[in-house]
Amino acid sequence: MTLPKIPSLKSSLAIDRTLIISVFVVASCGLAYELITGALASYLLGDSILQFSTIIGTYLFAMGIGSHFSKYIKDEDVLQRFIEVELLVGLIGGLSATFLFVIFAWLSMPFRVVLYALVLIVGILVGMEIPLVMRILNQRKAEFSELVSKVLTFDYLGALAVSLLFPLILAPKLGLARSALLFGLCNAGIAGWTAWRFREELPNMRKLFNRTIFSIVILLAGFVASDRLVRWSEGVLFGDPVIYAKTTQYQRLVLTKWKDDLRLYINGNLQFSSRDEHRYHEALVHPILAALPQARRVLILGGGDGLALREVLRYPQIEQATLVDLDPAMTQLFSTNAELTALNKNSFHNPKVRVINDDAARWLEQNSEVFDAIIMDFPDPSNFGLGKLYSVPMYRLVARHLSEHGLVVVQSTSPYHAPRSFWCVAATLEKAGFYTTPYHALVPSFGEWGFIIGAKNPSYQPPTQYSLPMTFLDKETTAQMFHFPPDMKRWNVLPNELNNQQLVHYFQQDWGDVIR
Repeated sequence: MTLPKIPSLKSSLAIDRTLIISVFVVASCGLAYELITGALASYLLGDSILQFSTIIGTYLFAMGIGSHFSKYIKDEDVLQRFIEVELLVGLIGGLSATFLFVIFAWLSMPFRVVLYALVLIVGILVGMEIPLVMRILNQRKAEFSELVSKVLTFDYLGALAVSLLFPLILAPKLGLARSALLFGLCNAGIAGWTAWRFREELPNMRKLFNRTIFSIVILLAGFVASDRLVRWSEGVLFGDPVIYAKTTQYQRLVLTKWKDDLRLYINGNLQFSSRDEHRYHEALVHPILAALPQARRVLILGGGDGLALREVLRYPQIEQATLVDLDPAMTQLFSTNAELTALNKNSFHNPKVRVINDDAARWLEQNSEVFDAIIMDFPDPSNFGLGKLYSVPMYRLVARHLSEHGLVVVQSTSPYHAPRSFWCVAATLEKAGFYTTPYHALVPSFGEWGFIIGAKNPSYQPPTQYSLPMTFLDKETTAQMFHFPPDMKRWNVLPNELNNQQLVHYFQQDWGDVIR
């Protein structure tokens, strides 16, 4: 067996630094692919905790396999195999997010198989990286204690760096697909840099250099074309042309348009259709405000599209409307886009309006204001992050900000398709001390949709008339909304506590029985 030529002491320090920097970069890239795949699976499949847990578990398992496989590489081949592994990780990991978007759009049935196959392949390759680097350093007579210390220190530092950069900068600015391609370029760059620094020891330097150039060209082409591919895939997925798409720090926003129908999707879930959103928002807002002629101050939690706000501002007696929405990208989009501001009647620019971008629960905890009406227009409780907004502690917090004769209304998913979820919201409000009045309305884009009114006393009565002109509501429609036929009767369910998040389980069970 012929071992590779060992460099002089003078050059070994520079080479060691090359390898240590490589550890930092490959650790960053390895964690990045894990985070990107978990985020993408959560976006496309929902249930973020399940997706992240299974992907992280599979990825770590695969890394263990890769670490085991690395021992079968001969000592004289370690350096070349490390460079080849970097090129493979860069190509497969870099293109993975774009490839998964396309697979989900066109071939949704095998998506999970492809997803976990990619996680396994990338995990195995990433698992080989650190053992190979340690063997290369060991060949250069590095002290074992110093070797382990340096490698693990820079491995953990790389993981810290990407864990901060990914949610704060990369995902919001580049999106998932381009972030993956950027890290793929980093892997390919490390391969090329390592090959150059060790060129005297590599008999196949020219072949490795050509492979590196090929990988970088493919990844750069993917970086340029990825946004178009993702938008095209989402257009296929949603059925209509995508006119706007952005991955923010908190969610994926997609706007589609077909003829006069604008649709907003958040994390793949439909939020409204401009053709029938008036039904949803009239039903959400007017049953409480028509019963509160004395209302002067209104709080909207969620509702970053400004459509519930539009309905609130129709009442001339309203002196202040405060909207608290987590995502500034959402409120900015709906306050600047011409088609969207036309839809919400430019509500964000009304002088009566105050917009606050913050977590609703945190803002309520830090604020002492009291409101005559509170409208809770959150996305459906499809994961634990959203489920907390429908919990007993959250509703008790809301009660502290509601005037004695005020009313709160909660969008509560479908009493027909998701009865456990709907009646869980009612049970949760009741446990928090509210008297509840449930109702429902037919919104063609969603089907039968539900809302629940909460009050501090049992005196609420549905309105029999409205002082404002309505497109959907009238006396007869309102009476029907507050009547539940036998197939939407109340279910005996548990309230949603923070420690069990029962509502999220009900929601997944309900919609799992409906969606094919």
